[in-house]
Amino acid sequence: MPDSMNILTSPSRVIGEREAQLSNVALLYYGEGMTQSEIAGRMKVSRATIVNMLRESREQGIVDIRVDGKVLTGSSLARDLREKFGIEDVYVSRTSAFGENASRDESFGQLARVAAAAILDMVEAGDTIGVAWGETIMAVANAMPRSPVADLEVCQLIGSMISERVPASENCAIQIARRLEAAACYTLHAPGLISTASLAETIRGEPTIKTQLRRLQALDMTVSSIGNVASDTHLVAAGIATAEELKAARMAGAIGIICCRYIASDGREIAMPPHSRLIAATLDDLRSARKRLLVVCGIDRADAACAAMKAGLVTHLCVDHVLARALLDA
Repeated sequence: MPDSMNILTSPSRVIGEREAQLSNVALLYYGEGMTQSEIAGRMKVSRATIVNMLRESREQGIVDIRVDGKVLTGSSLARDLREKFGIEDVYVSRTSAFGENASRDESFGQLARVAAAAILDMVEAGDTIGVAWGETIMAVANAMPRSPVADLEVCQLIGSMISERVPASENCAIQIARRLEAAACYTLHAPGLISTASLAETIRGEPTIKTQLRRLQALDMTVSSIGNVASDTHLVAAGIATAEELKAARMAGAIGIICCRYIASDGREIAMPPHSRLIAATLDDLRSARKRLLVVCGIDRADAACAAMKAGLVTHLCVDHVLARALLDA
């Protein structure tokens, strides 16, 4: 088995007949290299049953499949991107030999798995991690394997929000904290968007919220993504900004959205609505972290990703192959 992948079974988790059965199927498939059909024939069940058992064994944590994230930074494409943008590391996901033929869903799913490996590569015992919100971050959280990290703390970067696309924003932080068995998970006990700027200022001054926001000024690591300013952006879909506010921000030069805040192509922040009504990490909070992972999928985010790097919001980048090529050619 290559050094870049470890497949572990967890005997301590086996507590009954079903778990023992799942463990044996997993050992035949991952350890012995038997095909699903061969296992089905030996156990006198259907192949579909074996597929379901293998999936269940992963979901229960009986089998833990880990890929060494550092290996994902070793390609020439990753090296060229590091040199071009002056960042510490780049993780590039691929779904085929060249990456161009994959559907967006395939690319998105693989990117989430690569980003999960990147997090495990970057995180250290005792770190405090800030976790953003959105479709990409939720996918990464769901792709995280169980991998305990000692004395870890996880913080929610954006106050409570929910949309038709993504569960509540605290779910991202809670899921990552659960998978890493964090010592603590600090959620923001306030809405991400407040009705007026004056009320938002009052809430930010409340002792509990003030303490939670102060934690975001001393992060070791951030996990975030960036959206573009197209009309279907999640910022509008989630009701955080109106279509009119988004249009005004575009007219003012906004090219990307990170943690619900607009940035221009040169990396400067554009403080336009709903900026003053947010309960969320500031861009200075993100910049203060020594490790800043940005996870981005799709060539339509190329300009936004470049802006984030110019803004000093990225030390580590995780992108799909097509976006990586676009960034290199930009």
